Amino acid sequence: MPGGVNSPVRAMRSIGRDPIFIASGQGSTLVDVDGNEYLDWVSSWGPLIAGNAHPAVVDAVASTATDGTTFGAPTKREVTLAAEVASRVPSVEMLRMTSSGTEATMSAIRLARAATGREHILKFAGAYHGHVDGLLAEAGSGLATQGIPSSPGVLPATAAATVIVPWNDFDALADAAERFEFAAILAEPVPANMGVVPPAPGFLELLRNVADRNGALLVFDEVISGFRVARGGAQERYGVMPDLTILGKIIGGGLPAAAYGGAASLMERMAPAGDVYQAGTLSGNPLAVAAALATFELLDDGAYRRLERLTERFALGLQAAADDAGVPLTVQHVTGLVTPFFSPGPVRNYADAAGCDLEAYGAWCRSLLVHGVYPPASQFEAWFPSLAHTDADVDRTLEAARAGFAELSP
Repeated sequence: MPGGVNSPVRAMRSIGRDPIFIASGQGSTLVDVDGNEYLDWVSSWGPLIAGNAHPAVVDAVASTATDGTTFGAPTKREVTLAAEVASRVPSVEMLRMTSSGTEATMSAIRLARAATGREHILKFAGAYHGHVDGLLAEAGSGLATQGIPSSPGVLPATAAATVIVPWNDFDALADAAERFEFAAILAEPVPANMGVVPPAPGFLELLRNVADRNGALLVFDEVISGFRVARGGAQERYGVMPDLTILGKIIGGGLPAAAYGGAASLMERMAPAGDVYQAGTLSGNPLAVAAALATFELLDDGAYRRLERLTERFALGLQAAADDAGVPLTVQHVTGLVTPFFSPGPVRNYADAAGCDLEAYGAWCRSLLVHGVYPPASQFEAWFPSLAHTDADVDRTLEAARAGFAELSP
């Protein structure tokens, strides 16, 4: 396997060590192939909101598998899942499932271009929306710039159709909307791929207003925030409705699945109802749908209250531990998401995140691993509290964090 892994962040190169190979997981813990146990704050990068190997999810997958793993034909559970998502996510009336977030993003963009007859897409610097060619772009100089390829193999002309502005920059957003006619404005309403950087007050509302004035579709990438920061995702939490929503991670309950959805009038443009083509042999496969439905049964109002309380306790505890040790740290969080930034002040955008002390983060993470805590192996990723985490898990993690901060203290 290239680099020894099947996804780059698993390599742990950014924290200066070899990857850890996992043998099993249960609840809030992982066990590696050498028998070492860790508290798991990665949660498979978000899907495992119920924790590792939750019995209800495992039972649902196992019992479904006995009836068959895939048919390439519709199943009743797919309809049940679509109805469940539509009941939770305010802007979604109709849903199309895919097998990955990248597929869902690619398809949503295609639909937006078909619906508007336009080409350009606006995205935000530091945001990751899957490895779609046109979105693997980085900003040039200036407030609003046409993208340049950030990976070999991406054509300059493809990247140039993506316009990139800084997150939480009101002026740059307005400038871009004056200069370009967009098919879509694409945003994580709570960015978590540069670390957790919540929207500034009024910024999501501005996105909605700018999209309306520009004639663009507003597309929220809720692959991470969907069903995590609130029952109906960030759009419910902040009260701003997009035209299209991209969902993933929790919608598969730990199995590969994603989706995109919106108003029926828009989604009916998709084949076979309409003329915009997208297909997938394993889309809505029975095992992922069963895992999703079992997970949703666990996500009631009480679950979100518990998750919010635990997230806040964890974030405040990390901040206090760093302050006591004299380590410059800013912990940012939203329900179910935490990032400890090695920065003395707030992180408002990707430029701020990129200015963090990456060497200190790497050294701290290596110390955490020694003390039995499994953190995201990148400063630019979120930590994912789950319903399986307990106050005792938080206390144990804070103890390990203090030991790591002590090693960094001047």
